[in-house]
Amino acid sequence: MCLTATISDLPARLPVVILFAETRGFTRTSALLEPAVVLRQAEVFFELTAAIVERNGGTVHSRLNDTLMACFRGDRRAHGAVQSAQELQRDFGMIEECWTRDFGIRAAVAIGLHAGDAVIGGGLHAGIIGDSVSIAERLLHRARAGEFVLSAPLYQALGADAAALKAEPLPSLEITRREPIPLHGVLLDTRLDFT
Repeated sequence: MCLTATISDLPARLPVVILFAETRGFTRTSALLEPAVVLRQAEVFFELTAAIVERNGGTVHSRLNDTLMACFRGDRRAHGAVQSAQELQRDFGMIEECWTRDFGIRAAVAIGLHAGDAVIGGGLHAGIIGDSVSIAERLLHRARAGEFVLSAPLYQALGADAAALKAEPLPSLEITRREPIPLHGVLLDTRLDFT
């Protein structure tokens, strides 16, 4: 059998926005639920997130535990990613309401976003690799429940639309042997606490 690759299958380094979204509060309490219920409720979160991402021009690249990673390409990548984050924060309330009512679980979603370059492959070279992925994942862990954190490159890519976010400056992301990356957060007035 002979394998041939098309031009679209070849790896390329492209400007992207990476979005990581993760539930907070669900996974810890999932140990109390029946396995089928845990998997179905995780799927509800993934289905909602994937629908929002795809509606805004993104592509889901991975799902692990209670975390989803998506990639946005093209001219409107910054706006599509931020729109997805806003919609997910808004629409997750319906899931949280059901989880609280049906299972006694309080939950929220946290999101990290970063704009930069990544190596993307299709076909035999499927995947997405690069610092942009690592940085976005670090920003996810900076986000508190119900909030999202975005890097300065993404914030700047929004241009005049960035002001509408009402994002607050946060301490920079410090990575060894690199310039600090300034951050912004779309924050809640009071921190959600699920303990």
